Amino acid sequence: MAQPANSLYDQVVKVTDVYLGPAAERFIARQVENHLHKPPQRLSQSDLLSLIDWIRVVVSLITDDSDIVEEYVDELRKLAVNKKPQKGQQGS
Repeated sequence: MAQPANSLYDQVVKVTDVYLGPAAERFIARQVENHLHKPPQRLSQSDLLSLIDWIRVVVSLITDDSDIVEEYVDELRKLAVNKKPQKGQQGS
């Protein structure tokens, strides 16, 4: 059974792709599996802040550019606050 194209996992991978390119999907899958102990496709809204904390730690180990780390984390946090579109709004 195919996962919806706009699942939370897919959204996190899409944001991560901007920063890690082709490694994004594998990176996020490993973070979810290793730190949240669940299959990536079962990533839930309630997991997101914990996942973001882990991502911050790991990405900080691979780059000294704290501005990039913060920008990436901020983009992921937007997913945490945008749980669902508000009435009358469409995603772009």
